[in-house]
Amino acid sequence: METLGRLTETLFAETPRGLLYHYTTLSGMVGIVGSRSLWASDIRYMNDSAELRHAVDLIRLEVQERISRGQGRADLLGQFADWVAHRITTGHLLFAASFRSHGNLLSQWRGYSSHGKGVSLGFPAETILACAGRQSYQVGKCLYTPASQHRLIGQAVDAVEELAAEHLAGTESRERQAAIFQEVFAAIEVDLLRIASVIKHPSFREEQEWRIVSPVYSGADAPPILFREAHAMLVPYVTFDLQQEPGGRPRLDHVFLGPTSNSNISLNSLRMFLNQNGIVPERGIDYCQIPYRQQ
Repeated sequence: METLGRLTETLFAETPRGLLYHYTTLSGMVGIVGSRSLWASDIRYMNDSAELRHAVDLIRLEVQERISRGQGRADLLGQFADWVAHRITTGHLLFAASFRSHGNLLSQWRGYSSHGKGVSLGFPAETILACAGRQSYQVGKCLYTPASQHRLIGQAVDAVEELAAEHLAGTESRERQAAIFQEVFAAIEVDLLRIASVIKHPSFREEQEWRIVSPVYSGADAPPILFREAHAMLVPYVTFDLQQEPGGRPRLDHVFLGPTSNSNISLNSLRMFLNQNGIVPERGIDYCQIPYRQQ
């Protein structure tokens, strides 16, 4: 659908600059450097599956407001809300990986360094953009402002209503109308999933997150899907290649070591590891300077 497609293009139009930091564990870093790739998780499983629920809630609230005001077709809107609640979490596949503009955030260290094992890897934005373009990924900045989210969701629902109106013209059969509703929903699924992938709850605004977002896959056309263990489930993921050329090393311009009780020797072994793999960050390797707290 052209209208929703243009909306999605605008959402992914902003270009990151400077460094993009990827927070991970020491073992995660070893895997990234060794495989020259990082993991892009199924968006439905990021942050314990809460990622898409926020977008679903926003759509549900928008639909409820319109129905209560007597705006639009209640049958269309109600079926759309039901379809979103089911389909956005069980439908097409979309994978993403997270980066931050700031490489030394206490909230992120709390998430990754409970045992003194956190690092944030600073990649040049142009490197991530080049790798993303080669793999048909998009790079988008997460949207946190409630007013902006409300406006965006409103535009998305407008697009659904407009497309439905075009296809319903002259149709009186309720059975045919219900079928058209499902056709409309299917037509906007890809763009809607992309929009939902960069909407985050306002409480996370400090993160200033950027995401690399994969193409949307229907299932059969997906790349090889791997699985990792998370808190209470297996998380599907695919690999995102960090090589700008075949056989090339990931380009790291800066690294932060997270809070640890052994900062000096940990910094030393971190440098040794990166040097051994031919990686010498131009801006160096720094300790985060945040006091370590044993948890």
